[in-house]
Amino acid sequence: MNGVARTLERLVAAVEARGGAVRVETVHDPLETPDARVVRWPSWPFWAYPQLHMAAPLRADVTHGLVRWRPTLIHAATPFGVGLAAHAAARSLGVPFVTSYHTSFPAYLRHYRLSALNAIAWPFLRGFHNSGRRTFAPSRFVADELIAHGFRGVRVWSRGVDPQRFHPSFRSDEMRAAASAAPFDFVVAYVGRLAPEKGVHTAIDAMRLLMADGAGARRVRFAIAGDGPDEARCRAAAPEGTWFAGPLHGAALSAFYASADAFVFPSTTETFGNVVLEAMASGLPVVGPDIGATLELANETTALTFRAGDAVSLSQQLARLRDDRSLCALKREAGLAVARTRTWDAVWNALIADYAEALAARD
Repeated sequence: MNGVARTLERLVAAVEARGGAVRVETVHDPLETPDARVVRWPSWPFWAYPQLHMAAPLRADVTHGLVRWRPTLIHAATPFGVGLAAHAAARSLGVPFVTSYHTSFPAYLRHYRLSALNAIAWPFLRGFHNSGRRTFAPSRFVADELIAHGFRGVRVWSRGVDPQRFHPSFRSDEMRAAASAAPFDFVVAYVGRLAPEKGVHTAIDAMRLLMADGAGARRVRFAIAGDGPDEARCRAAAPEGTWFAGPLHGAALSAFYASADAFVFPSTTETFGNVVLEAMASGLPVVGPDIGATLELANETTALTFRAGDAVSLSQQLARLRDDRSLCALKREAGLAVARTRTWDAVWNALIADYAEALAARD
């Protein structure tokens, strides 16, 4: 479960709502409800990240299935395994091919101590994405980075937020009680994977500093929603009293956001940062890093920024929100204003228009 998967799930619904049909080819999932639209290929856990599965279907098998389905357009959301098979099928069938860039793989290589692969990462990614008519990037920041590395046909496919799911009205006394928070306590929330590239330990270190300083009039609580390969280390390092809520869905996730008083987002590897937008829509002032794609949402106008990777800087910005209710209200309203402009309908209409351009374009 991550922002990319949820976005692709919404993409299926958006295409169908506009009269199209969708076939999804992806990895095996024993817990998934069978769906006639979804083709699942045998897969195995990625060694560095067991929650992520990899698949490598035979290209001929993918092509054979698509011959019968007769797609108008093939969109690959990964440059590996299934995405490579999709590219081969598109070439065999003569079907227009587009891609989307969701993960900053060079940045991830650094976090997983695979920097030696950097020399081949950009050439491989560039070759794969330039084989299609379009490469969709989730933010202007990422689009500019891709263009600088020689990617062609780059378009911004942004993200939206559902105001029916993420809204301040979902604030819950019961959810705050689960975090051991009294009515006037200052609750800081984190939502996302617990993985090294997310910078969670910077947030944990900052929260330890904030909770130990004793300078503020309000008691501080820390609440974390999500899981991942670094969960055990996070639990061991977290300050006493931190609530690990685990992965949340639906109404519970809505209430988790809205029941906090601030949102911390330490990652510098994001290509968009869906959770930042969800936090803003839920009425939370955000503290994010001073570099990266999330600055398009959480910048000095709409949020507070801290020196990336600096726990002291992060704790200082959180302390400002804890101690200054007027500042909290200012950033809260600024974030809500941004979230209100990010409608999913506008996002999907723009993407479908880009699809149409890709279909009409010459190779």
